[in-house]
Amino acid sequence: MLDIQFIRENAELVKVKSKQKGYGVDIDQLLGFDAKRRKLLAQVEDLRRQRNELTENSNGQRPSEEQVAQGRMIKDNLTDLEHQLNSIEQEFIVLLKQVPNMPLENVPVGSSEAENIIEKESGEKPQFDFRPKPHWEIAEPRDLIDKERAAKIAGSRFAYIKGGLARLQFALIQFVMDTLGDEQILAQLIKENNLNTTPKPFTPILPPAMLRTEPYAASARLNAEEVTYKLADDDLWLNASAEHTLCTMYWNEILQEDMFPIRYIGYSTSFRREAGTYGKDTEGIIRLHQFDKLEMEVFSTPETGEDEHKLLIALQEYMVQKLGLTYQLIRKCTFDIGKPNASGIDLNCWFPGQDRFIETHTADYMTDYQARDLKTRIRRKSGEVELVHTNDATAFAMSRILAAIIENYQMRDEQIQVPTVLRQYMGGRETV
Repeated sequence: MLDIQFIRENAELVKVKSKQKGYGVDIDQLLGFDAKRRKLLAQVEDLRRQRNELTENSNGQRPSEEQVAQGRMIKDNLTDLEHQLNSIEQEFIVLLKQVPNMPLENVPVGSSEAENIIEKESGEKPQFDFRPKPHWEIAEPRDLIDKERAAKIAGSRFAYIKGGLARLQFALIQFVMDTLGDEQILAQLIKENNLNTTPKPFTPILPPAMLRTEPYAASARLNAEEVTYKLADDDLWLNASAEHTLCTMYWNEILQEDMFPIRYIGYSTSFRREAGTYGKDTEGIIRLHQFDKLEMEVFSTPETGEDEHKLLIALQEYMVQKLGLTYQLIRKCTFDIGKPNASGIDLNCWFPGQDRFIETHTADYMTDYQARDLKTRIRRKSGEVELVHTNDATAFAMSRILAAIIENYQMRDEQIQVPTVLRQYMGGRETV
């Protein structure tokens, strides 16, 4: 959530920025509920004070008829006002949660994905002396991907990943773990990008794949209609991305300053309904209902939050470069960054078999927006308590990066070269 004090002091700015992000929340109505809420709260606190004074003044003696009558009147009035306050508070929270996070100054203003900005393109597109094929035309005939049998037992948008392709996924996992656990690599990227942070390694973590409604809703990531699967008989949702059970990890906790930054690299199977994408990317393994994902999650102090965002982007670029893939770095516009985000970056890798760039990575910076409802806080050495800042970013969404490797490293005989950096994790194998 956004800080209500910030909204009070910057109402017109919040209206403008919310509209730029595509959210039509009524800020005037929100502030009206806020004013009523504060007025009722003051009245409730005054009655509670009167009730306490009346109790203290009795000195343990049997109350007089006048005191009994006064106590009854205070109780009745307090019950009525508390009921009104609870009702107003609920309306206020609903409206407050509709207000999106404010974008950083460097986020371009735009009303569609078409207004995202390509900040750079890196790498050379591979050249072939044959017509490159899309990944499914290579992997499915070779029985590396089996969507037909997966559809038979689970429905559309599922796949069996088999043989050498499955081994390649595990090689990618080891590559990421080694990279994010290497202080020298982190220090190098911090220095190259002039960042105010430390080379503290990422801790590997296998998080739950399900979470309850209350923390999920507090994370501002629960999108029930379009994205998320709900278990019918339980208060549990299947996570739509690994960061959903990572960002909620310290729900309702106060953490000591010397713990920061807290960096995790989480591996989890994720699930998405993909509602609204009928007919889009139905071939291959780009858009599945179930996919495995390595996700970076960082909890930081407010003063280092944006630099952690930049570090995550640098790590994404470093790992894609090590795979030898051509990519674009996209700075997403206000419309496209998402409700809780203050900034959002995509990396789109080149897929020669489809003659297009496809999104493979995202990096999201939430400032303290996510932490406010999650109540994830930092206790400074001075004793002061404040909200943490959160970041998440894709290390690899496995199906997409496997598809990118297949298309970029395909050979005329439909063998797939193993990227050099992964061969040490494949027992030295050069092809799949």
